[in-house]
Amino acid sequence: MDLDAFRWLLTDAGQRLLARATEVGDADPLRAQETLRREPDADAERAAAALTQVGLRRRAAEKFGDDAARLYFTPDGLEQATRRPVAAHRAARLAAFRADSLVDLGCGIGGDLMAAAAVGVTCVGVDRDPVRVAVAEANLAALQLSGAVGVAEVTDVDLSPFAVAFADPARRTGAGRTFDVDAWSPPWSFVQGLLARDACVKVAPGIPHDLVPDGVEAEWVSHRGEVKEAALWSGTLASTARRATVIGDGGLATLTEDDDPGAEVREVGDYLYEPDGAVIRAGLVTAVAAGVQGGLIDEHLAYVTSDASFRTPFARSYRVLEHLPYREKPLKAALRERDIGRLTIKKRGVEVVPEQLRRRLDLRGDEEATIVLTRVAGRGTCLLVAPF
Repeated sequence: MDLDAFRWLLTDAGQRLLARATEVGDADPLRAQETLRREPDADAERAAAALTQVGLRRRAAEKFGDDAARLYFTPDGLEQATRRPVAAHRAARLAAFRADSLVDLGCGIGGDLMAAAAVGVTCVGVDRDPVRVAVAEANLAALQLSGAVGVAEVTDVDLSPFAVAFADPARRTGAGRTFDVDAWSPPWSFVQGLLARDACVKVAPGIPHDLVPDGVEAEWVSHRGEVKEAALWSGTLASTARRATVIGDGGLATLTEDDDPGAEVREVGDYLYEPDGAVIRAGLVTAVAAGVQGGLIDEHLAYVTSDASFRTPFARSYRVLEHLPYREKPLKAALRERDIGRLTIKKRGVEVVPEQLRRRLDLRGDEEATIVLTRVAGRGTCLLVAPF
């Protein structure tokens, strides 16, 4: 996006054009462009900028809720922005630790900056991209939040005035997403320096446990069942070594290694539990097993079993109905005998492609069912289960 075109959108004339773009945004793109170009002070570039914002705001509703309709975005900034509930959780942690000031290194369009400012933290954001800086500044103003934003290289910023440094290193290069921490921007060496003080660094959920420095808390966060990120907390902000935080429509729950007494492998009981992805990433599956008074079905797999019925935010719960044949031909016969036509196939630890297996089973019945294909103490097993 052109910086001058974006700044013009913030003027009174630009706001009128943006409002008109919202009205015609559902029309054919060429027709919408032609309609906007007839507006006062509009040209092709300004019309395109307004229509781009309308499209981005609609996409942003999933991350930012109702506020998306009054915020501003760039395509890459929206893609990289933290979801509002996840950013709000991080900001709440900062408030709980009484962090009074924050510098956001690589603030993008200001997602985390807005969340921290909303809980009363004094915030400064920096980014090397003037457009993202302008967008972040506009977003703070749109929500009537205080904070300062400026253009700078994050590695040149003096961190000493700030209680906490926050960073979300870019993990994309010209060749696409990179898993090489030294190719991040800023690189891992810079991140390590941040983690020697009070800091929080957002990283990919796949970060290896052995990469996390001693004394740093690694928190894996999921939202509505999908793992979104890991965050590294250092200095006085760290309160454990590993944490799984699960955010859903009903609120937030957290589990740490202090909640994990371990668990043994045991036979499949009346109930099966599928731990949330954040729990699995954090290596806290046995904590879930302990919480449901159960154990593991296999020491290498993230399934928990118990004879007791529990509802837990840290796992999906299933009642085990039957043990079905594991081999494909007798499994097909067993499912047809039960008049199964719609089948959900869950699998873990076995070489099965659910979509391909479903086609081969060719089920035609009227009933719906869920099966779990996995290993129990090393043996291939098929369980007919019902979620509850």
